[in-house]
Amino acid sequence: MILPRYRIDASAISGAGKGLFLEEDVDAGRIITAPDAIERTYPLDELRAKPEQMYASARWFEDRYTLSPEWPDECYINHSFDPTGLWHLGFVFALRDLPAGTEITVDYRHILPPGQAEDFIDTATGEKIIGLPWDESLMTTTRALARVLDSASLATDRQ
Repeated sequence: MILPRYRIDASAISGAGKGLFLEEDVDAGRIITAPDAIERTYPLDELRAKPEQMYASARWFEDRYTLSPEWPDECYINHSFDPTGLWHLGFVFALRDLPAGTEITVDYRHILPPGQAEDFIDTATGEKIIGLPWDESLMTTTRALARVLDSASLATDRQ
């Protein structure tokens, strides 16, 4: 589920098609998307046996993935190596204060299987997008979330 008001519109990212844009301001550290109807997770080996479903998968934790073949609006969140959102254990958190009109992006390396390259490159850098090992992804996103929450807490304390 997407928590703030949003719209789907043409992405500012070259070749990305449509993107998900905020219709209201979102403070750093706030949840943008959260799981709401996950029936089950799938081990990577099971998904690889059905490669036609890989396009609709996202890593949730360790080697477990969810499938969303019906393409909910969360699927309009595009990739960026300089994202506005942080994918962490199935949630997307605002990485900084985001004004209305901001396109929500995440680093797809956290949702891809380890070592799997995306079918497209990062348009800003020209680099390949390759899934990170689970432990590296978890460590990276946990530290990033802690930094965001610490900064948000400091900003609140100053007010």
